[in-house]
Amino acid sequence: MFIIIGAIVVLVSVIGGYLLEHGNLSMLLQPVELLIIGGAALGALIIASPLRVMKRIISGVLRALTGKSVTKADYMDALIMLNEIFSKIRKEGLVSIESDVDSPGESKIFSSHPKFLKNHHAVALVTDTLRTVMTTSISSYELEGMLDNELDTQHEEAMAPAKSLNNTAEGLPGLGIVAAVMGVILTMAKIKEPPEVLGASIGAALVGTFLGVLLCYGFVGPLSQNLDVMANDDKEYLVVLKVGLVAFIGGAAPQIAVEFARRAIPGHCKPTFLEVEETLRALKK
Repeated sequence: MFIIIGAIVVLVSVIGGYLLEHGNLSMLLQPVELLIIGGAALGALIIASPLRVMKRIISGVLRALTGKSVTKADYMDALIMLNEIFSKIRKEGLVSIESDVDSPGESKIFSSHPKFLKNHHAVALVTDTLRTVMTTSISSYELEGMLDNELDTQHEEAMAPAKSLNNTAEGLPGLGIVAAVMGVILTMAKIKEPPEVLGASIGAALVGTFLGVLLCYGFVGPLSQNLDVMANDDKEYLVVLKVGLVAFIGGAAPQIAVEFARRAIPGHCKPTFLEVEETLRALKK
């Protein structure tokens, strides 16, 4: 939603300023120039991006348009889920969650947190970690190092769409120049026309440069930055899960491990200690 609002602000500011200076709006309406620049940019993006990256770009843009991101409620839900898992392990032992880990979709704990269950990376992180602890004698320090490597790899992969889109944005001014040069070439073929015809043709050609710069800094560049922020938000969410798991495996009590996880939550989404405590007490009752 905010992306659409931002795009409207950009268009109103640029076109409104142009009209206030008594500009001729029809001169900016050059669909062929837009076709050249947009088509070339899309083709370059396809050339530079493997299929898996293209799929991530499409899903990332759709997610950005809907404004879906990690919220305070998501973090609270994750803390409650971790507390349920840790409490069950503390009371009944690691063996008690074997069925939960093997079939998360059928687990009573995981199925009671449907939004978490839809986050495949988060589910894999929790279940794979618990499965590793059940089948090996790994220490908490080794586990933390292993999880850090996994999160770094996932984050690098998640950043690929933003980087690819940003590279495309940086190429848009150059593609705008290409469109402008093509317009100048067409203008030279009209050299015998009167000055007003040549002026209109040159003005249309310069619109290509204008569109390339506007698309770069007003739309595609900011959109790539939005994908970058979402990738970082996703990593922060997984880091919170990692901190809680490592703390519990290291010997912390369930509530202490959950507090470790809470302290790792970014400030704008972090629930207070009392909020978490009151929620856990309510669930126990």
